[in-house]
Amino acid sequence: MNPTFIEHFIPANDGLMLYARDYGSDNPATANAPPVVCLAGLSRNSRDFHPLAVHLSSSTPVPRRVIAVDYRGRGLSERDPDSSRYQLAVEAADLVHLCAKLAIGKADFIGTSRGGLVLHLLAASHPTLLNRVVLNDIGPVIELAGLLHIRDYLANPKQFSTWGDVSSSLKAVHGPAFPALTQEDWDEMAHALYRQHGDHIVADYDPALVDPLKALTMDTPVADIWPLFEGLKPFPLLVIRGKNSTILSSETAQEMINRHPNAALFSVTGQGHAPILHVEGAREAIEGFLEMRG
Repeated sequence: MNPTFIEHFIPANDGLMLYARDYGSDNPATANAPPVVCLAGLSRNSRDFHPLAVHLSSSTPVPRRVIAVDYRGRGLSERDPDSSRYQLAVEAADLVHLCAKLAIGKADFIGTSRGGLVLHLLAASHPTLLNRVVLNDIGPVIELAGLLHIRDYLANPKQFSTWGDVSSSLKAVHGPAFPALTQEDWDEMAHALYRQHGDHIVADYDPALVDPLKALTMDTPVADIWPLFEGLKPFPLLVIRGKNSTILSSETAQEMINRHPNAALFSVTGQGHAPILHVEGAREAIEGFLEMRG
């Protein structure tokens, strides 16, 4: 058992086992503010948020209960035998189910990339769950070139023999967009995104979740999700954008601020898609935003 969090294994409505980490729930002080629910990117998992979750649940003036979720097919959640269910609507329904099982009636949400898209759906279907919202490098317009880049490297997952090899590979692929990261950051990312499987170290997601992206080209029509963004207007919003992002353009980020009545934009220097949130600057922006009231 990890002393910093409790592990939950909860069956979804269709029986598939879902996993979530729960930080600070055993601390009475966390009852003084809404919990924080963290949603990862397409292929990522709850480990992405570990340093931030530890900080928010133990090192802030008002400690927060923090729940970090593994979507189906990622991390310690079961893989779905039907890959057609790797879709946003199913993941949003799973999230609603998890919140109910964990007695979360209202929360602050942090959505990285795909997690932010889930929050667009949640604002439409279950707005009473939302209190404050952080969108990490995602918005109503997704740049196709960046999405195709993600698709291409996720569709060909590699196996590694050592953790050093994993860190080196991640740095080789993502380093140009993330000059702010230290070697410690790359090592931490390796352990967040990969797991030991027998004699090999492998990516910790079901490769089938990339199937819906395989038909994408630069000519694929882009869905208009600005109408869903309208549903986020009642909630205070923090938009985080990596200055080197290829997914969220600076123009889209600014348009989000222009259209929302209570939103702020924080740009992360030296990071691309999607910014690591416990790195200096982003963490403080999130902490300050979550400590606001009203």
